[in-house]
Order: sequence, then C-alpha cells, then structure tokens
Amino acid sequence: MDTQSWKDVYKGMSSDNIKGLVLALSSSLFIGASFIIKKKGLKKAGASGVRAGVGGYSYLNEPLWWVGMITMIVGEVANFAAYAFAPAILVTPLGALSIIISAVLARIILREKLHTFGILGCALCVVGSTTIVLHAPQEREIQSVKEVWDLATEPAFLLYAVVVIIAVLILIFHYLPQYGQTHIMFYIGVCSLMGSLSVMSVKALGIALKLTLSGTNQLIYPETWAFTLIVIVCVLTQMNYLNKALDTFNTAVVSPIYYVMFTSLTILASIIMFKDWDRQNPTQIVTEMCGFVTILSGTFLLHKTKDMVDGPAMLPVRLPKHGDDENGFGQEGIPLRRQDSLRLP
Repeated sequence: MDTQSWKDVYKGMSSDNIKGLVLALSSSLFIGASFIIKKKGLKKAGASGVRAGVGGYSYLNEPLWWVGMITMIVGEVANFAAYAFAPAILVTPLGALSIIISAVLARIILREKLHTFGILGCALCVVGSTTIVLHAPQEREIQSVKEVWDLATEPAFLLYAVVVIIAVLILIFHYLPQYGQTHIMFYIGVCSLMGSLSVMSVKALGIALKLTLSGTNQLIYPETWAFTLIVIVCVLTQMNYLNKALDTFNTAVVSPIYYVMFTSLTILASIIMFKDWDRQNPTQIVTEMCGFVTILSGTFLLHKTKDMVDGPAMLPVRLPKHGDDENGFGQEGIPLRRQDSLRLP
C-alpha cells in the first residue's frame, strides 16, 4: 500500500467519533463514581437503620444514596448519547473503564485494597481501550431514521434478530426453569442476546433524536417509535434476567461473563447491521480485536483479584449462595453473592 493510501486509511477520528468518545468516557466516569457514592450512602444508612443486604430500605431516606443514583442516571444518559455519534464497536468496550474508575475510587475513598494484579488489570483495560479508540471505524453518515430501519431490515440482520429471539425463547421456556439456579450461562445468555438488540435500537433512537435536535424531525416517522418499543421490551427483559443472575450468583462471576458476552454480541450485531468492518482494512480489524482481548484480560484480572490482598497467602473463603445456608455452595461450586447494580447498555 503506498503512502497516500495509508494517509487515507489513518485520517484520524471524525468529529462525531470524538463526540461519542467524550460521551462514552464521561459515562464511565459518572457510572464508576456512582457505585462508590451509592456504597457510601448504603453504609451510612445501614449504620442507623436496617441494611439493604437483609431487606431494609432505609437507604431511600439517605441523600447520599440518591446523589449516587442521579450520578448513575447521568452516566447512562451520556452512554445513550454516545451511540448516536460513534459506532458500537467504539462505545461498548469502553464500558470497562467504569470498572477501573470504581476500583480506583474504592481504594481512595473507601480504603478498599487493590491487589497488584488488579492494578495490572486496570492498565490492560486502558491499553486495550486506547487501541480500540485509535483504530475504530468512522461513524456511518445517516440522514434519516428510515436509513437505519432499512439497515435493520436487510436479510443478514433480520436473520441475526430471528436467531436471537428464538434462542432467547428457548432459554426462557426450556432451560431456565430446569437449570437457571445452577448454571449461570443461561441467565447471562438471555441478558447478552437481548442486550445486543437493545444497543442497536438505542443507537437508532439516538440517531433519530440527534437529527431531530439538529432540525430534521424524525418523530413523525413510525420507525422511530418502533425502535422505541424495541428498546423498552429489550431493556426490561435484560434487566429482569440480569437481576435474577445477580440475586443467584456471585457478582465476581456474573460481571466478567456478562461483559464478555454482551460486548461480543453487541459488536457482532453492529458489524452485521451497520457494516462497520466494510470501512476498514484487515490491519485495523485485527488491531481492534487485539484491543478487545486486552480489555477482556484486564477485566478478568480485576474481578479475579478484587477480594485478594497483597501479602502472605490466605485460605480462600467461599460465600454462601443466597437463600441456601445448608451447604454454602451452588451445584457448580461457585461462591455466590449479591450486588445492587451493574451497568446496562
């Protein structure tokens, strides 16, 4: 490839990609900080009332907890807006940065320990995110929500959507009643599959709102409201089964598996629907995948070492399964624990 061709390929980030990047980073900052603020509020409320972990709701009267909740909502709004400007292959993996921010703030504010390998995990997430940002495809130029609808109704994406819906129905009605309480992949599978469709619809809705605010009203088109309905159905389903997963299994197990499956399926859906890789050469595609794998490695290290401390080796402690005090273990031998929140697309 000659010098001019390389200049054409690496012409830098578009203004829309930069806006999407700033919004995605802001989202990670707000969401990561919200976990810490909410935890401070929960501790403060628990000191004077019944703790949330044992069924109490005294935190609803704690202003600090509400500050954390508002901070999380601001982060989710920024995440929603990011999809209107940048491709999902850029925005979605950056969600891992909220884990870093949460881990760093927990060490500073809550005095929680961060293992040396946890610090390495943070560094890997930063390196992987930087790699993806530098090689992400340019956002597709779209002038109407009808264009997005045309992309969503092309045979390739319709086939993907049908396969996803059939798989979700099989999981919900056949496998979850039998294996939901013992096999984590079934709950996470439903969340991740529906999540990939919800992100595509969120992106379509974000584009419609962006065009409307710029003077081209998209609210008059039925396609906009169709995408809105899809978002509501997908997100409600996703939240329902994610809460079930968090209530049944250890967060340290749920979080990394959910992140890997959700991000992988979202990138796949975006490649099929928006044809992100059609605007890139093989070198950029391979580099993006390497960046993604680097983020996965960092996320795994962070969660694997979150309860470890530097120093002499200690015997591992297994936490009892929620609602099962007799043997303390799930049938998979996974230590189990609850968490109050986990990021959604």
